Amino acid sequence: MASVAPLSDSFKGSDSRLGRQLVLDELFDLTLYRSLRKIGGQELRKTLDELIEVEVRHFNFWQEFFDLRLTRLNPGRALKLRVIMLLCRVFGAPAIDLVLEAIEVYGVRKYLTLWESYRKHPLGPALREILEDEFKHEDMVVTRLKDRIINPDRVRNIFLGLNDGMVEILGAVSGFFASFGQNTLVLVAGLTTAVAGALSMAAGAYVAASSENEMRRTQGEKIRFLDEEAEVHDQKESAVFSAFTVGSGYFVGAAFPLLPVLFGAKNALWSILTGGSTVLFVSMVLAFLSGMDAKKRALTNLILIAAAVAITYGIGTLVRIVWDVRL
Repeated sequence: MASVAPLSDSFKGSDSRLGRQLVLDELFDLTLYRSLRKIGGQELRKTLDELIEVEVRHFNFWQEFFDLRLTRLNPGRALKLRVIMLLCRVFGAPAIDLVLEAIEVYGVRKYLTLWESYRKHPLGPALREILEDEFKHEDMVVTRLKDRIINPDRVRNIFLGLNDGMVEILGAVSGFFASFGQNTLVLVAGLTTAVAGALSMAAGAYVAASSENEMRRTQGEKIRFLDEEAEVHDQKESAVFSAFTVGSGYFVGAAFPLLPVLFGAKNALWSILTGGSTVLFVSMVLAFLSGMDAKKRALTNLILIAAAVAITYGIGTLVRIVWDVRL
């Protein structure tokens, strides 16, 4: 990379927090890649060696740019590193592939966001250099892994199914407790809703995958018609498998709010605690996989959970009062 442009003292002072964040982020990525290298196979080590080279360059660049010398991760990043390494040790190569893609997506999005904010500031040229390096090197390296073991989109669909199932059934259980108040009826009604929802989600996923495959086939035929020698790569997703994945994810997610009811809960409190905490965990995973702001996604889901519980409980209470439901 080019030499580092001098940074004015006023800019250093006003953006010292940003500088610390950038340096620690690069240190985290560098430490993660070095740790993954110890547990990865030969092919993965070759890829990680290239990523480590890129991260060393970025880490040194930001340290010099902001005149910061940081050698240790802060407690939050250190904990995040331990959790990721634990998951990678347990689930092996698929988890490592997914982590590498998520780190790449997060890095690109972060620097693009910063570029929009600082492109006309002294930080602009430095960000441009980093982005060019990300696009030309890191993106190219991580892309090699995408066809190896897992389909990241499929993994995201599983977690999205889990999230939908938990939020929807958590709201339903709250409403049923307000209406019926009896554990057995809530369990039957909640389970019925969960099965119906899972089948509905599976049917929707099947139709969507079938339609997308048909569109791809038509587009491929169009390209071949215009150019008989053109190579068309059809990456079709099995509609049946897609339906099974989404439906199963939804039903598993729905099970979390229902488990306290199955074990005898007399009100919605335990379902809210169990389902709500699991939704937050899934939100964090989804945020990590998609490069989103984890705090923002968690807050959004907390608001959605609170709204779902409040509205459905209110409707259940209203039904109980208006129709004088007595059990």
